[in-house]
Amino acid sequence: MEKEVVLVDTSILIDYFRKSDKSKSALFAMSQQDYLFCISAITEYEIYVGATSNQKPYWEEFLNSVEVLPFNREVAKTAAEISKKLKTKRKQLDIADLFIACTAIQSNLQLATLNLKHFERIENLKLVKI
Repeated sequence: MEKEVVLVDTSILIDYFRKSDKSKSALFAMSQQDYLFCISAITEYEIYVGATSNQKPYWEEFLNSVEVLPFNREVAKTAAEISKKLKTKRKQLDIADLFIACTAIQSNLQLATLNLKHFERIENLKLVKI
């Protein structure tokens, strides 16, 4: 059986990083379920913004080993459309979360996140249940 590729949100990476026992992380659980993962350029940005100088070597090694999907025109257009819909419902998201979700939608991938409440607001976004 071929492994399914999913887009991993920043929350999954932070969870993995913070756990001393990596086997108790969502990322580890996903690897046991035969998922492969990639991240968005927005997640890479969020990781680098939040990383201390001591953490930077860890993250550079980690991020160099994963595929990073770009933020492009199609993602931007989708994000604008969804943002307008969410605004009319007064259910807007943080812009980074919106961009990550739209990267998943445009790439036809499921999104793995620990922030289900945020992302469940977006129609047509497929979420991984971990």
